[in-house]
Amino acid sequence: MCRNIKTLFNFEPPATEDEIQASALQFVRKLSGFNKPSQANAEAFERAVAEVSTSARRLLASLHTQAPARDRKTEAEKAKERSRLRFG
Repeated sequence: MCRNIKTLFNFEPPATEDEIQASALQFVRKLSGFNKPSQANAEAFERAVAEVSTSARRLLASLHTQAPARDRKTEAEKAKERSRLRFG
């Protein structure tokens, strides 16, 4: 799994369009192996990012949970603590 793709479901406030777009971009980069595609592949790359964004948006809108929404600030602090423990 690409470590740069963050969980977007069940947060308050909900994921923004920029966050969804960024996760789609990371996913397509990982699949294609391109950080920046050549001109010959740019159209296919951008189309893939748009399609993944649309699918991600649709997925997030259709998911349901009984769990309370997570707080972004609290989750970021937990991630920093895990990183500190892991890397020192």
